[in-house]
Amino acid sequence: MVLEEYWREFRERCSQCAAVSWGLTDEGKYYCTSCHNVTERSREVIDTGAIPNTKIQAINRGLKRKRKLEKGWDWYVCEGFQHILYQQAEALQSLGVGPELKNEVLHNFWKRYLQKSKQAYCKNPVYTSRRKTTVLEDNLSHSDWESEPELLSDMSCLSFAESGAESQPDVRTPKPFPIIKASHSETTSVCSGSLDGVEYSLRKEKGVMKMSVPRTLAFCYLSLLWQRETITLSDLLRFVEEEHIPYIHAFQHFPEEMKLYGRDKGIFAIESWPNYEVIFKKIIEVATFLDLPRFPDITENCYLHPNILCMKYLMEVNLPDEMHNVTCLVVKSTGIGEVDFLRFDPIAKKAKTVKYDVQAVAVIVVALKLLFLLDDNLEWSLSNIAKKYNEKNKEDKPWFDFRKWYQVMKKAIDEKKQKWEEARAKFLWKGEKPLYYSAIDRPVVYKRREMVVSLQKQFSTLVDSAPNVEKKKPSSFQFNWTEEDSERPCFHGHSLQGVLQQKGQSLTTKNSLYWLSTQKFCKSHCKHVTTYEESNFSLSYQFILNLFSFLLRIKTSFLHEEVSLIEKRLFKAKYNKTNKKSSRSRKTRKY
Repeated sequence: MVLEEYWREFRERCSQCAAVSWGLTDEGKYYCTSCHNVTERSREVIDTGAIPNTKIQAINRGLKRKRKLEKGWDWYVCEGFQHILYQQAEALQSLGVGPELKNEVLHNFWKRYLQKSKQAYCKNPVYTSRRKTTVLEDNLSHSDWESEPELLSDMSCLSFAESGAESQPDVRTPKPFPIIKASHSETTSVCSGSLDGVEYSLRKEKGVMKMSVPRTLAFCYLSLLWQRETITLSDLLRFVEEEHIPYIHAFQHFPEEMKLYGRDKGIFAIESWPNYEVIFKKIIEVATFLDLPRFPDITENCYLHPNILCMKYLMEVNLPDEMHNVTCLVVKSTGIGEVDFLRFDPIAKKAKTVKYDVQAVAVIVVALKLLFLLDDNLEWSLSNIAKKYNEKNKEDKPWFDFRKWYQVMKKAIDEKKQKWEEARAKFLWKGEKPLYYSAIDRPVVYKRREMVVSLQKQFSTLVDSAPNVEKKKPSSFQFNWTEEDSERPCFHGHSLQGVLQQKGQSLTTKNSLYWLSTQKFCKSHCKHVTTYEESNFSLSYQFILNLFSFLLRIKTSFLHEEVSLIEKRLFKAKYNKTNKKSSRSRKTRKY
């Protein structure tokens, strides 16, 4: 066999340029003739005279490594999720979150899940077929793990070991679920790369919560909430959408030895963006399944307190700083700023779940209704008054003009929405490492992927010759307002004197009217609190809801429900009168 035939045998794609054109170096290693990338793969050659200065030992070692990579490790599905959680924790740490989240909190939550689902840290793991994991049995030798421990009481006893890492753990702290480098026996599943891919996808055990990629975000958010970090759920999902946190193509970061195909595709492949409502429900499911204890209190100094979040979102949407006084009054009057109300206790009999970011935005909507009514009439009348005052008193502090603010924000939000829709349209759902159902499909899938990449390069060259813009650094703020920008004026320093009046020693709103977003709430057996139909509400109210809904990436009806709940607490007497009237009318009908 001539040397060219050996080169033709190696048909894998180059990791740098995706080409399939190989040559041999003097040491017998393959290199790409297109980009000159040298791989660690080698070919065992019988006739060493064809290659000068050939090192037989290096070639043999390369051949063994190649065979090992082709076969891969024996690994379980939970190890894949552990690797995703590790990558997400690393990404959060790069965003400024403390290392305790990864090394202590998230690790203990994950260990608790493995124990509750009987996948590890228990006497009888769920793996009943093929073989038993001797590593898990060795882990059980530690007396603290023979029974269900209080995992959260000692947060510093363990460290979050990276999946597949060749580290030497402490004797008292074995790896939580170490990847098993297999003997490449016949235990590997024919229909999946993982050992238990088929079994896992078919498992339907009552009372056991199956892990999924969306639930990894639930674990991350619970860890953030436990640490009271400055990242809300909407921020977390937005960072995922901006690809700062691995999610859609999280399996791409698996080690090369973790082969993923077949049933693994349905477990780890994601083809939709995370939804706020769906992830929030999964957060409750995870916290309940793990029987997590009461979370640390949300006090006035915490970022998640409504007073602080209201200040943040007022700055985000370019509203006057003076509005913070109004939002604080709403928070105080409704009692939603109390520690007992904000506390998250999954195992309590009447566990409350607070959507901290949505609640803060709902408070701002209520404050705007108190000041401007938002009935498509009063807000424009007040805007005319503010405009006349600002024209006559240009040197004084300007009054807040709702109409001018509306025009600025509508233009800004339309531009932001257009960029967001374009980014979503251009997003590549197929990863660089394509998934396939069996080894037979592998060459075809990779060939198709190669053709798609080639076409994308040609199309991008024809459509847009400009270089790719560097990804922006993540930020809690989506808008940036400055006094120097004449096209996008900043309203933070504007006064509310045009909508307030002096009454005794306090200021009150000139507007004495208020309309309730919901007159009657749905019954307890309904899945929703109330319904929302745009045609029933003013255009100003629709704009405000659409603005904040886009910022949080939630449905408008979801925010409308939260506004209605705030109003229900703020106007208790009004709702009580309505309920009494309705009950009296029902009694009269009986007679």
